[in-house]
Amino acid sequence: MIAIVDYDAGNIKSVEKALKFLGGEPVVTRETEVLLRADKVIVPGVGAFGGAMEKLHQYGLVDVLHKLVSEETPLLGICLGLQLFFEDSEETEGVGGLSILPGKIVRIPEREGFKIPHMGWNSIEVNPASRLLKGIEDGSYVYFVHSYYLQAARKEDVAARTNYIVDIDAAAERGNVFATQFHPEKSGEVGLNILRNFMNL
Repeated sequence: MIAIVDYDAGNIKSVEKALKFLGGEPVVTRETEVLLRADKVIVPGVGAFGGAMEKLHQYGLVDVLHKLVSEETPLLGICLGLQLFFEDSEETEGVGGLSILPGKIVRIPEREGFKIPHMGWNSIEVNPASRLLKGIEDGSYVYFVHSYYLQAARKEDVAARTNYIVDIDAAAERGNVFATQFHPEKSGEVGLNILRNFMNL
């Protein structure tokens, strides 16, 4: 069973739809027992960092997510989900993230001729050691929507990079923890292959 964490964030339905298209039977839940019983867990999300952390605390999900990591359940964060896995974000000063992985979330700097948020298709440079991105060609295009980006503390955790004004850590993985800043559920065949890789871990 693949569980999708319901913490009132946007974009849950499109992830659920993509998993069903791939033959999965996802369960959208915030129930502790269901999440801990799941074979794999996804934390999707569109929204603000501070509000999302508030909801995770409100629903008692912070401890659950840490337990999933310690029990080595494959865990995938998407977009805001990726950002929540790290230590903090410039979007909401003073609010700590889950600190599952070391690193920080910073705002994409302004540059003339570039729009923020970074929205649309962009190519990624793939770390060939990545399990999540296995079989994904270097230079593949995926879909982004974000104004803040990851600066991972450990470069060995970076599964993919992209460039938009600055170099951006676009995906991360370590052990059973995986995360993408881009939206695989909105990234066509490439994105479906990434979700398939996660389902097959």
